Amino acid sequence: MTRPQTGTRALSIALRTLHLVSFGILLGGHAFAIESNQLLPALYLTIASGAGLIALEVYVIGLYWLFLGKGIMVFLKLAIVLAIPFFWESRVFLLLLVVVIASVGSHMPARYRHYSFLHRRVVQTGEKFGMASPREEVADSVIGK
Repeated sequence: MTRPQTGTRALSIALRTLHLVSFGILLGGHAFAIESNQLLPALYLTIASGAGLIALEVYVIGLYWLFLGKGIMVFLKLAIVLAIPFFWESRVFLLLLVVVIASVGSHMPARYRHYSFLHRRVVQTGEKFGMASPREEVADSVIGK
């Protein structure tokens, strides 16, 4: 894994805050039976900020982020959210389940968050796998590696 580059921490915090706020509005709106069309801006902000967070993780860490425990948790949450149109009457329960998974996922020990299902072990910060992040590829090409 690579360490975050300059500015990525601030961007991550901004995106995460936007994601939490927009998802909170979305969950609260459904819990209090607000018209679905009124919740579309919150839905779109949740999708955009979530996509931004995924892109930032892949940019900083590399594609193998997709196979880490924390990446798998994101895809589990996404799968549940994508099930909502098919289980509309259970949408509040499913959104609450996403909150539970997010809370557990972000507070579970590093040995689970950084476990690579691709490598079948915990991945250490700074470890290289030949799957460089785009930032590393650009840096390597600039310095001539």
